[in-house]
Amino acid sequence: MSTITASLVNELRKKTGAGMMDCKNALVEANGDMEVAVDLLRKKGQKVAAKRGDRDASEGLVIAKTTADGKLGVLLCLNCETDFVAKNEDFGQFANKLADIAIANNANSVDDLKSKSYDGNGLSVADKITEQTGVIGEKIDISACQSIEAANVVAYNHPGNQIATLVGFTKEAQEAGRQVAMQVAAMAPISVDESSVPAEVIEKELEIGKELAIQEGKPADLAEKIAHGRLKKFYKESTLLNQAFVRDNKKSVKQFLQETDGELTVTDFKRLSLSI
Repeated sequence: MSTITASLVNELRKKTGAGMMDCKNALVEANGDMEVAVDLLRKKGQKVAAKRGDRDASEGLVIAKTTADGKLGVLLCLNCETDFVAKNEDFGQFANKLADIAIANNANSVDDLKSKSYDGNGLSVADKITEQTGVIGEKIDISACQSIEAANVVAYNHPGNQIATLVGFTKEAQEAGRQVAMQVAAMAPISVDESSVPAEVIEKELEIGKELAIQEGKPADLAEKIAHGRLKKFYKESTLLNQAFVRDNKKSVKQFLQETDGELTVTDFKRLSLSI
């Protein structure tokens, strides 16, 4: 029987993030073999993941990050079962490490990110999530991973990391970009402008508008015109560039950007929220 020293236990803890007693027990079972102990802890994670696979992991953190040059941004949501775990410092560090891996590899989907290397030593992100499920004792998973590339990408993380956004701009946006990223977080637009609203959404809004007008007693031909009028209101409320700017509702977001720089506009945006 090998002597299980405190330094050996601490080394395993640093490798896996598991608790001290879990690490000591794994090393005892592995007779002091570090790699075997790591495998034992991963198997424990697999067992916990299998048991908790049908649990609702609706808590967690949403993280938005950009590269140093601001050309690429990644938006990631790491879920867990309880608010207690979501607020844990280790969970936060894990979420940020995954976001860093997503940025480094330009990952733009959950499966893409899960396939990437976590540590450069053969352990994938998917493997690490399973391992951490065993460490924490509740279901953990990535529910979203999205990316944006643009001349300048601005990230905004709302305090508490329940909502985060990415906004792509035609050029360096600086503080104006941050204001627009905050607008996306607060107002949840569905698209950049009317030209990027999906056709099925437009069709649905026209159908609803026409039906409401008919219910109000309007004839069919007039109901059609009223529906198109309501569609214009929908664009103003639901498309980013047409929305009233939250810090000065006398102007639209588009007007705010043009006043800042005539060549500055939004090319794309992403928004993630735990509540949606």
